[in-house]
Amino acid sequence: MTHDELKTKVEELEALLKTRNDQDIVETQARELLAENALINEPELHSRILLALSESLWRRGMAQDALPYAEQALTLAEQIESKELQAKALGNIGTVLQNLSDYARALEYYTKALTAYEELGEKSNAASVTGNIGSVYSTLSDYPRALEYYAKALAVHEELGNKSSIAAVVGNIGLVYMGLSDYPLAMEYLKRALTLDEELGNKVSIANDISNIGAVHHNLMDYDMALEYFSRALALFEELGNRHGIAVNTGNIGSVYYNLSDYSKAMEYYTRTIALFEEVGDSQGAAINTGNIGLVYSKVDFDGYNVVKAEEYLVKALLIVEELKLKKIQYELHRLLAEFYEKQGRWKEAYKHKTKFYELKDEAQSEEAKKQADKLEYERKNAEREKQLALAQKEKAILNNILPEEITTRLIKGENPIADTFDCVSILFMDIVDFTNLSTTISARQLVHLLNAIFTAADGVIREFGLEKIKTIGDAYMAVAGAPIVQEDHAERAAQAALKLLEVMQNLMVDFPENYGDRSWIESIPEIEVRIGLHCGPAAAGVVGENKFLYDLWGDAVNTASRMESHGEAGKIHVSEEFVNALSLNRPSDTFSHWEKEGMRAIPRGEMEIKGKGTMKTYFLEKYL
Repeated sequence: MTHDELKTKVEELEALLKTRNDQDIVETQARELLAENALINEPELHSRILLALSESLWRRGMAQDALPYAEQALTLAEQIESKELQAKALGNIGTVLQNLSDYARALEYYTKALTAYEELGEKSNAASVTGNIGSVYSTLSDYPRALEYYAKALAVHEELGNKSSIAAVVGNIGLVYMGLSDYPLAMEYLKRALTLDEELGNKVSIANDISNIGAVHHNLMDYDMALEYFSRALALFEELGNRHGIAVNTGNIGSVYYNLSDYSKAMEYYTRTIALFEEVGDSQGAAINTGNIGLVYSKVDFDGYNVVKAEEYLVKALLIVEELKLKKIQYELHRLLAEFYEKQGRWKEAYKHKTKFYELKDEAQSEEAKKQADKLEYERKNAEREKQLALAQKEKAILNNILPEEITTRLIKGENPIADTFDCVSILFMDIVDFTNLSTTISARQLVHLLNAIFTAADGVIREFGLEKIKTIGDAYMAVAGAPIVQEDHAERAAQAALKLLEVMQNLMVDFPENYGDRSWIESIPEIEVRIGLHCGPAAAGVVGENKFLYDLWGDAVNTASRMESHGEAGKIHVSEEFVNALSLNRPSDTFSHWEKEGMRAIPRGEMEIKGKGTMKTYFLEKYL
């Protein structure tokens, strides 16, 4: 088999798996493909086959058998560094562990899967795993936590418009309320899920919803309605050929008839159910219904009342669950056998099973307590991890506030010194007019408060247009467009930022707290004005030194931009000819007095002597409607 042929077979296998039908066929095909792949040696496809095999096994109640395959799939995914397959394998292991009632480890693997999907940016899969975490808490009867995670999952699915997933989570919330015995609310959510699934035409989900609604009626002892819904679900599963669904709802109908004391009907359905569960390889389902048949045979008012067969079926069920290590069902069967033998006056056997019942119940409760303790320990460690993560994110946020995020990432990876060259960037300088005189007029607290207000407003404008703030020196403010990330439209960004910056500064209102001292000086000084200078050209940039890192720019373009600002005028944007050319402004046909484009124009200032640069042609940039 070629690579392409094997890939097609794997895709067909995964498609069959999604139908949730014929899981025994999925297992058979997966094992055949594993043998084929052993000859071809395709680790990615091998991992996908292992995951399909694992899922087919746990869907049939064979979680213990499924675990090694899921773990092998994870190992392969790690070897080939496939983040997508790693995330899927982690989620698969979480589900297997949940089926094995190892809830603490299930939560651990689900959390790892969630982190992996979040890193991949796969919000939909992340939401699905979040829902799985909710289902663990639901199984543990920690309903508040279950609802918390279901709500998170639901919010993301609604944001993404994942209607099928929305219906699934809504249905799960309904099951939580059923666990809380809040049957009206359970019914409300389950019927909402049913409506959504009917809109989508998702027949498997429709059948499950109807079955769950039947379970609510069953719990309410409304047996007529329970029978109606279970029968509808059964008909749908039969139409779909979904054998597991057929088995479950056949058993459900049997339980309704049992509760109605119609033991002949109950026997009929329980018998059919065992055969169906055996066909799909669900040993647990077969064991439960084998015990149910034993209970029917033990009923004196059953026409087929037979103590020998009752004992035979109850013991057979016990042997199956002992092999499967299902302690909860195991100790329940010991209780039923103890009661059965007591009725027969067989006190020795009754005592033996009652003793075993209490022993296993204590063990199961002890194990459940340990699982709860493990869950609490996991939650404690997870809370600590989240605390550390929040601290790390806070530290990174502070670092990113000092340096560009791209530079922070490179430094963390060990790159130092950082040195980059840019063919062309646009550099902006802004300076407060007559700041020296102003600084001698007011107190230090007032001065710092004023500068903070001015530079905070400037920061907002710089962020808006995607520039990078470089530094402030006294009352001077420097920013760049086109570094550290190259931007082809750097001149346009810088021009728009300068125009907005000038407007913001002209309209800036600064309030001083009462406790900052006398404020009469405010009226004695002119309005705050700034000069802005722009130039573009090549530049070097980087981080040097070991202490108090600073991302800085060097080169003639930086010096020239600074000269544009210092040789400018208050309330104006002074730019070089190179910057005007980079803006690609148009010269109108009716005048040669300025160059313009939508929203701005450049007014020639003429030639002037620029310190350190000689004679230069410069312009004033301004808004133009």
